[in-house]
Amino acid sequence: MINLSPLLYLLLFKATFGSGVVQTFNGLTFYVHSNCPFTLIQFTHNHVECDIIIRRGDSGLIVQVEITINKVRTVLQNGHILVGTNRCGKGYCFWFSFVSVPYDHMYQHIFAYGIYNRLKSLLLPLSVTWHSVPGGIDTLWVELEQELSTDMIGLCGKHNICRLLFSYTLDCFQALTPHYIHLCESNIYGYEQVKSIGCAFFKEVAQYCGNTSYIWNVWRTVSNCEQPSCAGDLVYVEQGAAFVPSCSNPNIQFFNQDLTSSCVCPNGKVFNDHVEDSRCVTVSSCPCVFAGRTYEPGDIRSTKCQSCICDSGKWQCSENICPSKCVIEGQFVSTFDGKRYVLPGKCTYVASQRAAVCILLCRLKPVSIICSLLEHVLVFWQSSMNVQVHTSFGMTIQVQVSPELQLSITPPTNHSSMISGLCGNSNGDTTDDFTTSSGIVENSAQPFAQSWSVGVCTADIPPHCISTDNEIFADEKCSVLNNQTGVFAECHGHIPTDHYYTACIQRTCKCSSHLQQCLCVALASYAKACAGVGIDIGDWRKDTHCTVECQRNLQFSYSVLACNHTCRSLSGLDPRCGLDDSPVEGCGCPEGTHLNQGLTCSPKAECSCYYHSGTTPPGPVVIDGRQCICADGELKCSEDCGCTNGKVCVHCLEFPVNTAQKTCDSLSKPLGSSVTCESGCYCPYGQYEDHHGNCVSVDNCTCVYSGKVFSAGQSVKTNCKTCTCGQGQWHCKDEPCPGKCQVYGNGHYQTFDSKWYRFDGHCQYTLVEDDCGIRDGSFSVRVESVPCCDEALTCSRSVVLDLKVNDCFCASTVDSNHS
Repeated sequence: MINLSPLLYLLLFKATFGSGVVQTFNGLTFYVHSNCPFTLIQFTHNHVECDIIIRRGDSGLIVQVEITINKVRTVLQNGHILVGTNRCGKGYCFWFSFVSVPYDHMYQHIFAYGIYNRLKSLLLPLSVTWHSVPGGIDTLWVELEQELSTDMIGLCGKHNICRLLFSYTLDCFQALTPHYIHLCESNIYGYEQVKSIGCAFFKEVAQYCGNTSYIWNVWRTVSNCEQPSCAGDLVYVEQGAAFVPSCSNPNIQFFNQDLTSSCVCPNGKVFNDHVEDSRCVTVSSCPCVFAGRTYEPGDIRSTKCQSCICDSGKWQCSENICPSKCVIEGQFVSTFDGKRYVLPGKCTYVASQRAAVCILLCRLKPVSIICSLLEHVLVFWQSSMNVQVHTSFGMTIQVQVSPELQLSITPPTNHSSMISGLCGNSNGDTTDDFTTSSGIVENSAQPFAQSWSVGVCTADIPPHCISTDNEIFADEKCSVLNNQTGVFAECHGHIPTDHYYTACIQRTCKCSSHLQQCLCVALASYAKACAGVGIDIGDWRKDTHCTVECQRNLQFSYSVLACNHTCRSLSGLDPRCGLDDSPVEGCGCPEGTHLNQGLTCSPKAECSCYYHSGTTPPGPVVIDGRQCICADGELKCSEDCGCTNGKVCVHCLEFPVNTAQKTCDSLSKPLGSSVTCESGCYCPYGQYEDHHGNCVSVDNCTCVYSGKVFSAGQSVKTNCKTCTCGQGQWHCKDEPCPGKCQVYGNGHYQTFDSKWYRFDGHCQYTLVEDDCGIRDGSFSVRVESVPCCDEALTCSRSVVLDLKVNDCFCASTVDSNHS
């Protein structure tokens, strides 16, 4: 094979074509007629072994090619390509599988190259190109991109190991025509009926002479060799682009491409490589492909996070609307910005904190949230397995509590500079995710994680599998994640499995007990990630023996919602409905039932009703003075309270007021600090109930004294005061009030100042006088106490009253048995 491109003049070509023409690397051309296997090339370069063996059939065409590079064997046979790996030893046990073009392997790449197929080694500067026809291969050539520092053996090697039949070089000079004729006859002799044998030879001659020669345009007519047919509506060209524009890559650059025999599309169209019928279409008609499925132009593909439309073979997608999340699954952490690492030990860590406001502490078991008094936290169960936490500053935490603790944390918006911890700062930059608690960026996960530990943290998680049995179990069971036809395949195009597969292997390998549970936890991590973008992967727990048992009459579901799924939610607005209530898996109530008291699921008819001061079972009930009925979890009460005397209904559930201050009597009482509301009949706003039960204004409120009701403006005299009723209270004025001294019975005395005492003396005593020791008094009253009939008692027998009249005293004595 002769290279026509000046850009590839350093390449070394060797080929075999026709019924046995062989061209060596040093330019020799000879003919071999045999159906035995021949080593075309064999060498070792940089400790990499290469071996290419060919075998022709009775038709003269190559019927089998074996290409072995670094113990990876590729076989071309019967129009198929098989790739196998040596798993047993020196060249015998190979496991083969059919592959299609294009095929990528860590050591080689197989792809279409014009009308040919090409294998390009990624370990050696070598490529193998072949052209398949019915019955075999008519042309095969090997290219080396540099001179190898090794001795090469085989038919194409520098030293022939085979019988050299002819040795010459092809040229376009007339003098060499007999040589061409002799070579052509040797090639065709015995294979006259196999047209492709001669045509392969003629084509090589034409290509050697080039596209400016006369034979270039006439060789097919002279030799009666037909042009190769192209599939679909592709068009054959003798020299064209090896890689034609396609829907996947419509803008291939032509100026630096190899030129070769090729099948191309008409001008203005590209090859539709997304379908199997080899059609040429305009770019605007190109379909799109996602996760192995083909979409027509204008088709829309949507997930929970974004929507994409197929446009000219490309997906035009909206911005991702799902917030970033930090996920902590056992020892495996994915930060807000998507950086993944493994925790070194079973310690207590600061998972995430907002400066001076809230700290989330996590261990591989418990979770603690510590917030300032100014922050509020709403906590509720989403399912039997998940608890959701919402903070007033915008952070959301989903906690999976069983079978193992896992966290999913959504950061507050516009707070990236204030967030730190194991989860990073949510600034979209993974390079600073390992910022320690002291403010420096670490290079590895272990010192970073240990800086956020509470107290001393020792690396105590084993780095390797704890047993061979665990390793075998993990290798076998975790592979379900990568199964292209398995239960998780639907999600492969949306979320790669590599991280989750590695985590599954590590988690299961290090599992000390309950291997199946450790496996199920790992598989659930991938299933949860798929559900997070809205991908339904079906009943994966059943397919992997990870089913969950539910208590009482709860049922397991992959899409449990907290919003409006409790009996309490029927009685009023559910605060959980205003939050991001993404479906979670776990035990919940079946459709048509609601979670009731005692963690049981009840139909609406059996739901209790909730109100501000308690609950009530289904049926009629009197609440706050109204006739109510609890039905389907909703409390319905009558509006009419049966009020009279101008009173109106007050419903504390709707409009709480301080009903204790709605009477005239309450106007004189001290005000309480709390509002007391009892539903019932009360006077309208601005009016008060008087002591007769009527509604009056504050100016007409009545008052009470000694059990009697007084109207506004009425007065009473008491205790030397005159008191007037006004606005429900007594307004009193002081007046002169004479004192009174009394003595009676068994020596009982009351002073002018109303002080009572008892005195048992049997003499005459001065009760009152105004002399006061200055002998200028005008009166005196004396009493004499003597025993009564009962000697134990004392009675006042006489009272002497002295009065001064005209500067003289007159005395008067009164005798009595009792005073």
